[in-house]
Amino acid sequence: MVRYASPLAASPAETYRRIDIAGRTGEADPHRLVELLYEEGIAALRAAAHAMEQRQPGIRNDRISRATAILFALEAGLDFEQGGDISRTLATFYHGVRQQVLAASTGNDPAPLRDAAESLAEIAGAWGSVRAG
Repeated sequence: MVRYASPLAASPAETYRRIDIAGRTGEADPHRLVELLYEEGIAALRAAAHAMEQRQPGIRNDRISRATAILFALEAGLDFEQGGDISRTLATFYHGVRQQVLAASTGNDPAPLRDAAESLAEIAGAWGSVRAG
């Protein structure tokens, strides 16, 4: 059995992912952090769909868990006092996408996961245009 000085050393890919995320979030403002959550959520949903197609249930489950956690984080970050109706609409949207992902997780059809990724990408695009505008 190989022993590593750090649990991170056991998986170089996981180590890189954590360092990459830490680097991108370390100096990020709140707007950029939300963009990163969108990017990671979309990537997780697409990876889950691909894993489902490739019959890789472990990867599928991991990516679905990640996407679900990101959707919870996005919802938890909403400011209902300042955001008003927009925050309520986004909360309903995130909840609906989460339900779609969870329903898809028990089946073998990747289409709902891809649809969820595209829906999240639309909202991400709108979020990006807020900063640009």
